[in-house]
Amino acid sequence: MSPAIGPDPQAIWARACLAAGLMAVDPKGLSGIAMIARAGPVRERWITLLDQVDLPRVALHPNMSDDALYGGLDLSGLGGATALTRHQGVLERAGCHVLTGAERCAPELAARLALALDDGAPDCLVALIEAAEPEDGLPRALADRLAFSMSLEGVPMAVADLPAFSDLQAARARLEDIALTDAVAPLVSLAQQLGVRGLRAPLMACRAARAHAALTGRLEIAQEDLELAAALVLAPRATQLPQSDEAPPPPPPEEEDRSDPSSSDPTQMEIPQELLIAAVQAVLPDGVLPSALSGGGQGAGGAGAKRKGNRRGRPLPARPGRPDGANRLDIGATLRAAAPWQRLRARAPGTPRLTLRPQDLRIKRYESRSDRLLIFAVDASGSQALTRLGEVKGAVELLLARAYASRDHAALVAFRAEGAEVLLPPTRALVQAKKQLAGLPGGGGTPLAAGLQASGLLGLGARRQGLSPLILLLTDGKANVPLTPGGGRAQARQDAEQMAGWLRGIGVDSVVLDTGVRPQPALHQLAAHMGARHLALPRAGAEVISRTVEQVTAG
Repeated sequence: MSPAIGPDPQAIWARACLAAGLMAVDPKGLSGIAMIARAGPVRERWITLLDQVDLPRVALHPNMSDDALYGGLDLSGLGGATALTRHQGVLERAGCHVLTGAERCAPELAARLALALDDGAPDCLVALIEAAEPEDGLPRALADRLAFSMSLEGVPMAVADLPAFSDLQAARARLEDIALTDAVAPLVSLAQQLGVRGLRAPLMACRAARAHAALTGRLEIAQEDLELAAALVLAPRATQLPQSDEAPPPPPPEEEDRSDPSSSDPTQMEIPQELLIAAVQAVLPDGVLPSALSGGGQGAGGAGAKRKGNRRGRPLPARPGRPDGANRLDIGATLRAAAPWQRLRARAPGTPRLTLRPQDLRIKRYESRSDRLLIFAVDASGSQALTRLGEVKGAVELLLARAYASRDHAALVAFRAEGAEVLLPPTRALVQAKKQLAGLPGGGGTPLAAGLQASGLLGLGARRQGLSPLILLLTDGKANVPLTPGGGRAQARQDAEQMAGWLRGIGVDSVVLDTGVRPQPALHQLAAHMGARHLALPRAGAEVISRTVEQVTAG
């Protein structure tokens, strides 16, 4: 069962059903599915498919406590029970765990579920994302571990027919006989071209290819399996356009000719890279946007850094402590901490039925978020002015409008010629920001180090005022003006790397957008020095750049 790859609703539904079938063949290897689908008959029809593929459902919700996840003491009969009893946690139940409202999943719960998936506790996980806005998504710790990311938005009930899979037991038996040969090497290369971070995604793509071969009755991986795995696993994680016209790599040195003779095995399958690229491009979203399922570190909608408190905000796990004017007692957590010791404490004569000690006391904790400051560091040098400055200006203007709507603060730093200038200090005045941006001239050198320095100082000042700064660097990365006059391009690059390391040291979050005509490896290295995410958007327009930034900074 290989669905046609395309944007029409029938193809989308077929891919979603096929993903469920592949997950049923190898649930622990593929871990699960992140599905954007609002409550309705189409989503319910797809969920019933899990029952048909022999995956019993276990319900999860985004506010589950550790006691519900891992199990714990049953406090209902604590008063008169002669022995302590324990209730089972949901992670101890076998089957496919279905997390409803996954976009509201706290990072702490996401980390616990990710650890459980790594340990093989749940067979697999289906995260149902009911987000109405594209910036709402699944925490990255959990999204990275789910093989498939897709959406049922726009699929009508008329095309939602449940497929009939072949014998899944036989497919699972065949899976053990299918080896991950060198035929899957193109998937790793393609993941690098798509800007997919880490090795977990290529490995899951390999497992998806193997599961598809087993589901279709083959004992070896074919070209069709690799193309489908690339479209289902790698395409939703793409952060840049694949380059199919790159020059071929240089030939290996002569000493490598004495390597393993299996590399020249004539039975090995050679998959043209162009075929995999074509399969991925057929399902890529417009402009190659990073998936909204992989949430970022900063929250959207004016949600900045986390702040611990004891009065308001999202509840956090209780901690030992004593209640006073600043800390409030968590009664439930206190009883759970005292319960295991009641039988020992009841041996003393005259002891009340429930005995509490100071070490049993637990206090409440909450978490709130500060306001966020978006610092736009815009490259207005001559190289940008000749190519992308107009698109960058348009993207920043759209981002400023969205920041205003979400009540974020915004600041504008431009660097060109001999230095950097703060055109707009932190503000929520949209009209003033647009006026400064429209009058921004282009031309001169690229003082990238000065731009990073000015942005970092602005971020430090904002942090002292209680804001959470996030630097959005839009540049082509061609640094040629050092901090001190007299140096050349080499000194300019060295200064930029030093400023990037300084930004990482002071802990200011940042995102680097490569707006050059061709992606620059030097800018990718600079982003690594900054500890920032690097996005190459060589052919993206203003709307695509703005939506990309909005998605990658969402949490």
